Amino acid sequence: MEHDLSPATLARLRRPRSYPAVSVLTPTHRREPDNMQDRVRLRNVVAEAKKQLESDPAVTRERRADVVRQLDQALSEVDLTYAEDGLLIFAAPGEHEVWSLGRTVPERVILSDTYLTRNLVSANAADRPFWVLSVSADRATLWSGGAGRVAENHAGGFPLTRDLGENFDAERQEQIGDAPSMFRDERTRHFLREADTAMSAVLRDHPRPLYLTGEPAALSVLDEFGTIARGAVQVPRGGLAHGTPEAVWRAIRPVQEAQAREAAEAVVRELEAARGRKEFAAGVDELWRTVREGRVRLLAVEENYRVTVRDTLGDHLVPAESGDLDAREDIVDEIVELCLETGGEVRFVPDGTLGEEQGIAGVLRF
Repeated sequence: MEHDLSPATLARLRRPRSYPAVSVLTPTHRREPDNMQDRVRLRNVVAEAKKQLESDPAVTRERRADVVRQLDQALSEVDLTYAEDGLLIFAAPGEHEVWSLGRTVPERVILSDTYLTRNLVSANAADRPFWVLSVSADRATLWSGGAGRVAENHAGGFPLTRDLGENFDAERQEQIGDAPSMFRDERTRHFLREADTAMSAVLRDHPRPLYLTGEPAALSVLDEFGTIARGAVQVPRGGLAHGTPEAVWRAIRPVQEAQAREAAEAVVRELEAARGRKEFAAGVDELWRTVREGRVRLLAVEENYRVTVRDTLGDHLVPAESGDLDAREDIVDEIVELCLETGGEVRFVPDGTLGEEQGIAGVLRF
């Protein structure tokens, strides 16, 4: 299942396809007992997609058979052991993809000539993906992180490794406090330069915040190179290049939590200043209108804020019940996607941060 939504990947997903391009969305659950019905629910929503394909006169028999085959292959690739909060299946003639999302989605099936990406975009923004590069004298390991998780990633040819030789005992040198001399070795510096170059390429293709971990002496070498270290957050802790995802997450988590608190406080201050300048908007109704006008510079959304609404003559949104005819169950995701498309910044903040602002607020450009 996919997690990495790079700009290039999003552009590829959004390009028009031969009809029908099928988007299947279903909520999933991480834990028992809520996840007990996920498998049945997934099969039912895929069956609904096949039913719509069968009843659509615009779909030829050959294309119907092709897309049904793609849906079956996608279904076979789903491993709900690692389910998060939502699942998204894309299927079109000759292709299919499965995406696991850290943000819940409404259950629905869409047939169109493009895939439905707004839930994917919103989930990616809420996930706040990041990279961790852990370096040592003989290994550089890349980790991909998101909300509450870290996993090893092989982008850019990582992990990079080298043989230190029989007479080079890196572990012993670290134990006796001789790590600085280890990282003054020219071959070690050359190895770290390779890691620096490879990570630079990863950041060009997949820009994310970067955390660097390693012995202080190793981080000092990367500082000298001045490429990836510039703008990265350094966590001076050795051993993680050979470590586990759990160990990496334990090292990064306190740093991230402190950054998240500071970021949320900064958002609140910015919203208060915008209110004083009369450049403030709040609530889905007002923000739905202003974001379509391209006026939202900064959008703040509480992490678990969801609301179901309905249009009234296209001018205003009113509350609606989930499952109602013409209800828009993912209006928050639509607002997030539109804000990003119009050059705005989106920040997800802890629940309760926005107080009386109905879970969503924004700073306007004008």
